Amino acid sequence: MMNLKDELNEVTAHNPDYTDNNIYLVLSAHDYRSPRKANIHFITSELAKRGRTRFFSLRYSHLSKYTADPRLSLDYAANQIGVYQGVECYLWKTSIHPFNTRRRWLRPLETLMYNWYSNGYNHVLRKWIEEATVILLESGVAPVFFDLIKAINPNAKILYRASDALETINVADYVNKTFSRIASELNTIALPSKALAESIPSKHNLAYIPHGIDHSVAQQAGPSPYGSGIHAVSVGSMLFDPDFFVHAAKRFPHVTFHIIGSGQASHPDYGDNVKIYGEMPFNKTLSYIKHADLGIAPYSSEKMPAYLRDTSMKLIQYDFFQIPAVCPFYIAADYPNRFGYEIGNGDSIEQAIRRALNPAKPLVGKRVLSWEEVTERMLQPQLFRDTEMSA
Repeated sequence: MMNLKDELNEVTAHNPDYTDNNIYLVLSAHDYRSPRKANIHFITSELAKRGRTRFFSLRYSHLSKYTADPRLSLDYAANQIGVYQGVECYLWKTSIHPFNTRRRWLRPLETLMYNWYSNGYNHVLRKWIEEATVILLESGVAPVFFDLIKAINPNAKILYRASDALETINVADYVNKTFSRIASELNTIALPSKALAESIPSKHNLAYIPHGIDHSVAQQAGPSPYGSGIHAVSVGSMLFDPDFFVHAAKRFPHVTFHIIGSGQASHPDYGDNVKIYGEMPFNKTLSYIKHADLGIAPYSSEKMPAYLRDTSMKLIQYDFFQIPAVCPFYIAADYPNRFGYEIGNGDSIEQAIRRALNPAKPLVGKRVLSWEEVTERMLQPQLFRDTEMSA
């Protein structure tokens, strides 16, 4: 195992020719080393090509083992600096972490927990804030450190990536109030969907910057993992609806349905044509998506935010590979490559799949930004007309 000095040497070796002199710091409840990738991981990878980049992982504690936190596999690395793919990483593990109690009468306790947490009693966090020139806060708990950042490093440029609306991810009242107070002081609030603007209490610093995709994934995807026949794939666990596959598998016995990383065991009513896979490295999922005949986004609720139409990573990937996507009507909206159905309605699901397998018009791939283009727009939105909210 490398010591810290060797690991820090790896930072320079991995990125010998930085394009700028910035030191970037990302604050997020994800961890850069996690196998499951979100948009913040890809943005961080791009930052690491530009300058020294650090990823500080928040809201992790002994309580996390009761919430099936995806970072539990990294528990061994908690509270120590590590380096992964040229990025310095730190998973801050505390005895407890603040959370939304969902009880109004417990709000004073919530406030006490968040007040303590936002003081950032961690020497690595404080050192990294002090040394950063650009700090990226991801939606969630990260905004509560705004005051600490301003106290330690008032000249740092502070960006906010609104991966989700705070109401949607059910943050505590303390986080909502903090964000409302500081929103107008952030240098840029990057919105991956214009529908998110209504949830932001500031307008002058908004920039429309959709999620991207690594365009090289088309080459990274290996040969087809499928045999003969028709294959449909579902990737991810968000609001996963197993009943979709109960209906679909019975009505399409000649189609094989591949469910990857749903976080759920096989349903007793699944047929033999439903295949279950556990968590899978991102690069491995690419072959399953690229070579599928159908992409499925089986969301379980109509009570979903409108911005999910634009921000669903699986739907972006399906669109990039130009495979038809089957999803609830609300999410299908007016996207030409999506085929909607009514949740829980077997006949509607059958009709959507039939339409998707035999589309009336040729599928048209939507232009998707690369992560490099996304990151450029976040750092300097004023240089790009397509970041304007009125565009």
